[in-house]
Amino acid sequence: MKSLKGAAGLLGLLAVWELLGRTVFADSRAVPPPTAILAQLGTDGFGFYWPNAEATLREAGLGWLWGNAIAIVLAVLFVQIPLIERALLQLALVSYCLPVIAIGPVLAVLFSGDTSKVILAAISVIFTTLVGALVGLRSADATSLDLIRAYGGGRWTQLWRVRLRACLPSLFAGLRIAAPAAMLGAIIGEYLGAESGLGVAMINSQQSLAVERTWGIALVATALSGLAYALTGLAGRLLTPWAPR
Repeated sequence: MKSLKGAAGLLGLLAVWELLGRTVFADSRAVPPPTAILAQLGTDGFGFYWPNAEATLREAGLGWLWGNAIAIVLAVLFVQIPLIERALLQLALVSYCLPVIAIGPVLAVLFSGDTSKVILAAISVIFTTLVGALVGLRSADATSLDLIRAYGGGRWTQLWRVRLRACLPSLFAGLRIAAPAAMLGAIIGEYLGAESGLGVAMINSQQSLAVERTWGIALVATALSGLAYALTGLAGRLLTPWAPR
């Protein structure tokens, strides 16, 4: 029933969009109708979109991996060595608050190739995953932790036996949000300087006043972000069947 309502809502939105695109925005062409965007997608074809999407996915994927790895390591260190949490957590918060559009040019000057885009994608995900991992590690059952301690286990035994398993649901919640965030960071990095990618293709289409193509690139980027979010959520469901939904 919910899926039918969702499909009906989506179809209604597309119908309104089509109507507005052919009436209100017909002269300005700022908001083309969905049928025109789909026609442009078909005209450009796989050969145009895939090389650009592949470059963006590569940058975003590497940034997602590095950013999440750093976040998970930091979360473990914060739980196991509380003395370092205050200082390093502030640094993580600062990295989250930094405007990506401001530090992007600096990174583009310091690093060559895709490195600056990967770093921007990593910065975009660190804090979100760090919070999810911390919440999960600290949500471990107190009775289970006391039992490990009663049998002579230390903090690392508690981590391995109890905390990591308890962490997984919250961790995957953070990883889901991190997936589209990494895509955004990579595309912004491409806006600031790159040879290929969805961000570069969008700039070129804007400069050539190809409105339908610009919207098509935006929809492709949105679809890829949504797919990354869904796949991460599916992995979380498969790996944490005990977690409440």
